[in-house]
Amino acid sequence: MAIPPRIVGVGGGGRKPRVPPLPPARTVLTAFVAAAALAILCLLSSSSFSRTSSLRGPWGSGAKSGDRYLYWGGRVDCPGKHCGSCAGLGHQESSLRCALEEALFLGRIFVMPSRMCLSSVHNKKGSLHSSNTTLGQRWEENSCSMESLYDIDLISKTVPVILDNSKTWHEIISRSMRSDVGVAHVQGISRDELKENPLYSNALLINHTASPLAWFMECKDRKSRSSVMLSYTFLPNVPAKKLGDAANKMKQILGDYDAIHVRRGDLLKNRKDRFGVERNLHPHLDRDTRPEFIKKRIAKWIPPGRTLFIASNERTPGFFSPLSDKYKLAYSSNFSSIFEPIIDNNYQLFMVERIMMRGSKTFVKTMKEFDNDLTLCDDPKKNTKVWQKPVYTDN
Repeated sequence: MAIPPRIVGVGGGGRKPRVPPLPPARTVLTAFVAAAALAILCLLSSSSFSRTSSLRGPWGSGAKSGDRYLYWGGRVDCPGKHCGSCAGLGHQESSLRCALEEALFLGRIFVMPSRMCLSSVHNKKGSLHSSNTTLGQRWEENSCSMESLYDIDLISKTVPVILDNSKTWHEIISRSMRSDVGVAHVQGISRDELKENPLYSNALLINHTASPLAWFMECKDRKSRSSVMLSYTFLPNVPAKKLGDAANKMKQILGDYDAIHVRRGDLLKNRKDRFGVERNLHPHLDRDTRPEFIKKRIAKWIPPGRTLFIASNERTPGFFSPLSDKYKLAYSSNFSSIFEPIIDNNYQLFMVERIMMRGSKTFVKTMKEFDNDLTLCDDPKKNTKVWQKPVYTDN
């Protein structure tokens, strides 16, 4: 049977089929014109991140004959609309979970990007609420290693993972160029066909070209969250060991506590309509996340006198102080001796705070994600793209 144009054989003889041109968003892979494997080898070899690591989990002894791999790209949210910039941790985690789910479905080892891009919008030091930090100052790095965020060994217990800067992965690519094993460059093919069509079964590499929006559009299902293979809590449950240890130390100090997540800074973006009237995509958010309204909202769930851990991107010093007449307030900045040796960016900080929030007796989110969530605001979290006048009264 002839090999279709969307699969490129690496070691076989004869005339090789033409690889269809890629759309602009996927220009990182255009070197497939010469040879798919060679292009990827060049891409990996030219990476600026030289630190190496071995194959993880039960696959730690190295690549085995018959192993198959899934490679989506060198960044978590690219291909996609964020190729020229960077998304926040939540969006990048959605993309990463989707890619891991694809590998799980296809029974392949996932080639994980070794770095995560850090968005400057979500990586300001002011989020630490530290009195000696210049408001608005940014962390210096624009990326961080995946291993500084997640426990790769824990991930590999569910989905086998290899980092794309590892010595093992470079050896696999090099070996594929000297063998007859095909390298598949895939575009617009369903996951079912990838799994069932024997033409793809032995391909060493599949580059699953993602949605023009982002990786996570491939497997996102807002209407039926139970349809996903990996829980939406999968990645939050596998933090890097040092982050988990930091959260456990904080929990021991706080003892019995409750928590609220107050997302303000990046969502409180007003714009004026043609009549000069201020409008916002979340018209009640500013009101509902102010201390006086938070008190009224959480009173039915969290009794006075409780220890309340607050995680927020609000950068106004003392903003939540009015809550102290009802609760014993705690912030990440109260644990600087624990944080400072290990935290290098706000993504790591939020991962620790997320563990804290999930470990509280009562947790109140900013906006609803699941049916049973307790929330400060009833505005939908999903962007409705409807700009409305902000509401600041009880009516």
